[in-house]
Amino acid sequence: MKINPYLIFNGNCAEAFKFYAKVLGADDLTIMTYRDMPPGENAPPMPENQKDQVMHARFTAGDTVIMGSDAPGGRYAKPQGYAVNISVDTPEEAERIFARLSEGGDVGMAMAETFWAKRFGMVTDRFGTHWMVNCDKPM
Repeated sequence: MKINPYLIFNGNCAEAFKFYAKVLGADDLTIMTYRDMPPGENAPPMPENQKDQVMHARFTAGDTVIMGSDAPGGRYAKPQGYAVNISVDTPEEAERIFARLSEGGDVGMAMAETFWAKRFGMVTDRFGTHWMVNCDKPM
């Protein structure tokens, strides 16, 4: 079994996924819009100005696939009650990723050493996604 995060956006999924793929070192970013859907598929009815929104995006970070889309038809709800955790091997990598995700975001817990981690921090990025960046201490 694999469990992968699927992130929902309010019209800025393409921008967010291009940013995330760059920050996390992914080179397999795929973005499909509603306009890309082949004729005859069951596309939800939508105004012309929403057809360039993202129907499905994905990339691989480490051994995890991260997916997402824009919420169609005004069905976007602000994310709450979750965070995407990124576990890295070095404090330097944790610091780098946290700094990039924090650009224009809201830091909930500054990156610091904790009793369980060489580095740990929490941030809600400028796109509204909640992240935890963690570099564990040996157990």
